[in-house]
Amino acid sequence: MSLEEKYPSLQNVNFRKAVDAGRTLAVIVGPGDVPRLLGYGGKVMRALGEETGRGIRVLEYGVDERKFLEDLFAPLSIVTINQIWLPDGSTETRAILKKRRGMKPPFDVNALKEIALKVRGMTLRVEFAD
Repeated sequence: MSLEEKYPSLQNVNFRKAVDAGRTLAVIVGPGDVPRLLGYGGKVMRALGEETGRGIRVLEYGVDERKFLEDLFAPLSIVTINQIWLPDGSTETRAILKKRRGMKPPFDVNALKEIALKVRGMTLRVEFAD
């Protein structure tokens, strides 16, 4: 049985593209479609993860930089986002995330940096604050 048959609301999801980054797969969907994929108590996400053998990140197409980063790093919250101007004229985006005490991040930071670069052309520098 396909996921669309099991979860009919998936038929209304506007799939834009998928981006592969090692053990993580980013699924980019149309505006307002994220809740449809995250619904059903996370069963859709679990099923996608089991089918692909990867961790899944759902990102919304066409949102501003902050919303993109919030979705990318969920469930951790962002303390601040800064632009860093480098001597060669390029920029990096620094995201400082609130670290949960005694826990390591529930995702591969390098994979998420790769996703940000592939999806938005954004070079990320990720730091953690206590």
